[in-house]
Amino acid sequence: MDTEVLVVGAGPTGMTLANELLLAGVPTVLVDKLPRRSDLSKAGGVQSRTLEALDQRGLLEPLLATGEHPVATGHFAGIPLPHDANRHRLPWRSVPQVVIEGFFEQHLAALGLHARRGCELVGLAQDDDGVTAAFADGATLRSRYLVAADGAHSAARSLLGAEFPGMAGTLTIVAADVRLDGADREASHTWHEDGHWAALFPLGTDPQGRPLRRLVLGGPDRSLPRETPVTEDEIRDGLSTVFGTRVRLLEVRYARRITNASRQVERYRHGRVFLAGDAAHVHLPLGAQGMNTGMQDALNLGWKLGAAVHGWAPEHLLDTYHGERHPAGAAVLRNVRAQSLLMDWAGTRDPQVLAAREIFTDLAQLPDAQRYLGGLMSGMALRYPMPGTETHPLVGRPAPDLDLGPARVHELLRSGRGVLLDPADALGAIAAPWSDRVDRVDGAGRGAHTEPMLIRPDGYVCWAGTTGLEPALTHWFGEPRRAEAR
Repeated sequence: MDTEVLVVGAGPTGMTLANELLLAGVPTVLVDKLPRRSDLSKAGGVQSRTLEALDQRGLLEPLLATGEHPVATGHFAGIPLPHDANRHRLPWRSVPQVVIEGFFEQHLAALGLHARRGCELVGLAQDDDGVTAAFADGATLRSRYLVAADGAHSAARSLLGAEFPGMAGTLTIVAADVRLDGADREASHTWHEDGHWAALFPLGTDPQGRPLRRLVLGGPDRSLPRETPVTEDEIRDGLSTVFGTRVRLLEVRYARRITNASRQVERYRHGRVFLAGDAAHVHLPLGAQGMNTGMQDALNLGWKLGAAVHGWAPEHLLDTYHGERHPAGAAVLRNVRAQSLLMDWAGTRDPQVLAAREIFTDLAQLPDAQRYLGGLMSGMALRYPMPGTETHPLVGRPAPDLDLGPARVHELLRSGRGVLLDPADALGAIAAPWSDRVDRVDGAGRGAHTEPMLIRPDGYVCWAGTTGLEPALTHWFGEPRRAEAR
């Protein structure tokens, strides 16, 4: 083997995965077909669950220190949600994708991993022992596993012949990173009576400290072929139609057309090859859910590949990647399709759509509805299907960030290992055979949490309660060390 894991694609998904693999002590190669990292911002926000995961790895504070990344107002179908809609301590932040990629590039380089760029994947073959990847320059690379994180037009997915069913794009809209005069600093959606609309989202500032905005334009006559270049005159016309003279274009940094295509692969695992991020699911970029969902794919898969490489993964563990992340991706596609309908992307001004939106807007003012939608968009409402979900409300959900006195729960996950909270200091004998994979915290949570809890390396509770710890440890962390170790 040239390496244990080959990651194809050095975007947010691929770099998040590479970081997880390095944390697990797995030799990793990261490749990308682009000769240099893109300076274009595609996604513009980081959701609560992704922020939480970055915090669990000790990366959130240094990421936020890279510039001005204000708390952003979430929305569902353009209907604003309060900052506290999901009642979470880490509300949505405006952090452009280009900043995420630059941050991870520097972080990985400090760990000794540099992406190999200009590597276009053209061939893929796998056998019982590993995967052989071939590149356009004639080079080959042999790895035990390969992860395709190479985007919506994934070469790896095509080479696998993986089915990618869903809805083909029926229209395009314009997305651009711009500097504007007269625009509100907060996110906003504005509709014109003729069906034209504009959405604005903060993107922090440029190197000169000037505020940047993500502008999205649509309407009844704005759906042009995807390959048609977006001109400054087209953007000025769209702004004028919706805002009149109130908002003025100062600079266009990047512009493209995006479609409402919505697709998801049928299987996330193909033998020793795994699909993640946009290679596995594509949809309209609403709420930065594509980037966040891809990063969550990587966080789910990374520790499982580490377990497989180190030889302690239970036989079923790698299959749980598809079992957990495919439903998560499907849920995102479902909410994006619903938002697309309620937002009237095509600008039809269909009275039935407008009536449905009016009623939904009223419903979204209810606190319970806000919490539901906030959890949906933030990623905090996700619950993985796993043993124990039918008997305990914590199982399958992100671990609560309890203050345990000497440390918070999230700080305990920075090692990339499992964590067992043992408040009564009664589970040491049971957990000892897994001490090479799971850190036990004795007496943790006195006065704050009285229930034992087993947390996976990705921050999800996989057992809680008073009985059944040993089967849970075996299910998620493999067979215990030999009996003498007990």
